[in-house]
Amino acid sequence: MCKRFRVPSLFRAAFAEFIGTYILVVIGNGSIAQSQLTNGEKGDYFTINWGWALGCSLGILISANISGGHLNPAVTLALALVRHFPWKKLPVYWCAQYLGAMAASGTVLGVYHEGKVDGEFRIRKNITEPGMASIFANYPAPYSSASIGLVEEILSTMIFMLVICVVTDKRYSNVPNFLQPLYIGFTLLAIGVAYGSNGGYALNPARDLAPRLVTFLGGWGLGVFSFRGYNWFWIFLVGPHVGALLGVGVFHIFLKTELTDWAPERVSSSSLKRPEKPIGAYKQSEFGFPSSLWHLQPLNNNNLVDSSKIMMPISRSGARRTSQISTRWI
Repeated sequence: MCKRFRVPSLFRAAFAEFIGTYILVVIGNGSIAQSQLTNGEKGDYFTINWGWALGCSLGILISANISGGHLNPAVTLALALVRHFPWKKLPVYWCAQYLGAMAASGTVLGVYHEGKVDGEFRIRKNITEPGMASIFANYPAPYSSASIGLVEEILSTMIFMLVICVVTDKRYSNVPNFLQPLYIGFTLLAIGVAYGSNGGYALNPARDLAPRLVTFLGGWGLGVFSFRGYNWFWIFLVGPHVGALLGVGVFHIFLKTELTDWAPERVSSSSLKRPEKPIGAYKQSEFGFPSSLWHLQPLNNNNLVDSSKIMMPISRSGARRTSQISTRWI
């Protein structure tokens, strides 16, 4: 009997990133196309924000169990820099993310191709409006400067990355896995509501560069890059990477250190049903102490925990000692 065919884990992860990014961009750009091509009759700025938020949540939901649901080269780079992701996999993830965004943009272009206005694709010279090219990539409002656009992109991506770190760190927020995509999606919605009018909010290099390449190949011409004298498209390559690094840095330097590295994990009231047995145990590798387990000892039969003492059995000598470590976070 033939053995079951097994797909290599790295290939599965790459495909998960591809399909997750595809879902993100095909729903996000699709919401813009529907709004623009119907002159706002079947969509507006708020529905566009919801489209990106839902696309983000669904993309993460689909890919998280296999690849972690990055969907964003800036997120992948930031996680690699703090050693939460192996460097050797970074090029594979980046390729999958960019290819997923390109495939999604091509899908939107194909589905809405008949909706173009009088066959006008190209961005003409000396024009302040990009026309339908803005369905796919981010372009500035007439009053927006490149410096403000860069600052806004860095700030927005920093907030986005900070929330990702908080939501996905079990010792910090304890958010259930199935709710994490919703929190991240709602963060994207909040940023779009607050900072989307000046020049869009990519927060993701793949979400902007890949669709921009599709529009270049699809008939819009070099104007998608030369808009404002080549002084705009680079913002959505530089800004997200800088913002993601700042966000992960803020979390690991200022927020995570004391609370999550040394505080015992929170224990819900539902886990205090049988006080005659240890309520929680932690492995040696999590805290670096010589004991093999930490046992929280019950105080009495009223489902209470002694908040001042933790008994630590020492693995080598077998002796016990009492540590005055606060358990206020339990």
